[in-house]
Formats: sequence, structure tokens, C-alpha cells
Amino acid sequence: MRQTVEALLFDVGGVIVDIDFARVTARWAQHAGCDAAALQERYKLDDAFHRYESGGIGVADYFAALRETLDVDLSDEQFLDGWNAIFGGVIAGAEDWIGPACARLPAYLFSNTNPAHAAYVTARYASAFKPFRKLFASSEIGLVKPDRAAFEHVTREIGVAAPQILFFDDTLVNVEGARAAGLQAVHVRSNADVTNALASLAPNLYGERP
Repeated sequence: MRQTVEALLFDVGGVIVDIDFARVTARWAQHAGCDAAALQERYKLDDAFHRYESGGIGVADYFAALRETLDVDLSDEQFLDGWNAIFGGVIAGAEDWIGPACARLPAYLFSNTNPAHAAYVTARYASAFKPFRKLFASSEIGLVKPDRAAFEHVTREIGVAAPQILFFDDTLVNVEGARAAGLQAVHVRSNADVTNALASLAPNLYGERP
């Protein structure tokens, strides 16, 4: 049986918003007039990326690093256009549970994300994000999932004991990191994983589990 839950914490990409990195390299390839598969192969989650996600460098520095690793001569504006193409629409069914979940319990967002993406998603998905109390962005707090320190920071900010926070993420290593930090956590592989977990808290609000 699940422990008492006093707060909800959700990842953004893959839980609320559809993401697909293939859209990024496709857009960059379009701007550069080259093969998208080649860019996909050259792109790495390297040191520059991790520094950018944790707030260590700015967007101009990151795009400068990309020019070297990808060997393409794109402007910052073209890089940004492709960078934000990762996002699709709100995942089907997510808006059905967001309102009831946020009305019943304090609910927050926690995303490994950089300043450009944070600015983009908060504007594009303002309506979907409105019921949540706060977005914790890795680049703002200087800590990233799945590090224990990141979850401890967010737990302190929320002001609820870790075992009473229920966390949702589509990346298993982040789910494991949350559990290691004492949170309850759900590995999200589809929207049904979210709705089933919420239904276990309040069936009348979120719908019975299939």
C-alpha cells in the first residue's frame, strides 16, 4: 500500500509534454542543408551540455560548442529554432488529470532543463502549467536529476517530508534517484501510469484504474 502523499512532483518532458530530439536535428539539418542522421550521430550529451543544463554556461556558449561538435555553421537563432523544436503538444490525456491533481494536493514540476527550454515551455504551455505551484528547473537551482542533492533541494523548497512526496518521471534513472532520496516515485511509460497512480490516491477524482 502506498504511503500517505502530501505533495505531487512531476517531470515535464515525457510526462506532460511530448518531446522528440529527432525534431531538433531535423530542423538543424534543414537550416544547414545537411543530413539529419549525420547530425544525430555527432550530437553528444557532453560536458558542455551538462554544464548548460546545470546553469554553468549560457546559451551562446553552448551553441558555440555545438558549432564545433556538429561541424555546422548555424547562427544562434537557427540553433535556438532547432533546439526548441524538441517539444510537441501536451501529451494526450494529461490535461484531464492536471486540474484535479493540482486541486487536491500541492503539485510542482521538476525538470532537467536549460534556460532556453525553460523560457520556451513556460510560455508555450502556460495554460497547462498554470495549476502547478512552481517549476524547479535544473539550470536555475544548479542541481540535476538523478542526483540526491537535487531531490533534497526540491524537497526542502516544497516543505514536505520526502516520503510524503510522490514523483513522476519517464526516465528510470531519475525515478531510482528519487527513491534513493526517500521520495515515492512512479516510472511513467504512458499517461496511464500517471492516471493509475493518481487513482490509487483518490479514485473518485481521477477515475478507476482499468
